Amino acid sequence: MTTRINLLPHREMRRKQQQQQFFIMLGVIVAISGVIWFAVHSYLDGQFTNQEARNKYLSDEIVKLDKEIAEINKLKEQTAALLKRKQVVETLQSNRAEVVHLMDQLIRQLPDGMYLKSIKQSGTKVAISGYTQSQARVSTLMRNLEGSQYIQNANLVEIKAATVGGARINEFTMNIDVVRAEAPDDKKSGRKG
Repeated sequence: MTTRINLLPHREMRRKQQQQQFFIMLGVIVAISGVIWFAVHSYLDGQFTNQEARNKYLSDEIVKLDKEIAEINKLKEQTAALLKRKQVVETLQSNRAEVVHLMDQLIRQLPDGMYLKSIKQSGTKVAISGYTQSQARVSTLMRNLEGSQYIQNANLVEIKAATVGGARINEFTMNIDVVRAEAPDDKKSGRKG
């Protein structure tokens, strides 16, 4: 049997081999780490860019919605103004015949021997003053006016003796209320205007 003796520096070779393996493994780990870092960085950068795009889209939409809200508020104000105008026109429309009815009723209900010198209206209140030959005719006028569908609450304020054109007559002052026609909206809701 022969014995072989290895004179080669096997420990040093083994150490070199281990160092080579170590550096190869280190290179592989660095390369894998670089690839992982690049992949994660790319993914996160993509997510960040995507989120920024979403935020920009939301900001743009918020600006658009703010403009639309401002337009809606402006339209609401215009609508409210138009409704107020419409209500005024409807009120005028429903009450335009009021003066005609008042004058017609006063003429129809005025007894002979009376004449009016002034009629003043403030809202639904009307003050009438005139002359009469007798006080009984004023009572007749009040009864006649109470029977009218357009006039109510005839109240005598005063009656006094006066001289007009050398003749002795009575001067009277009376207050009445005009019955207002219901506006179209009031008829629906049952309110009186």
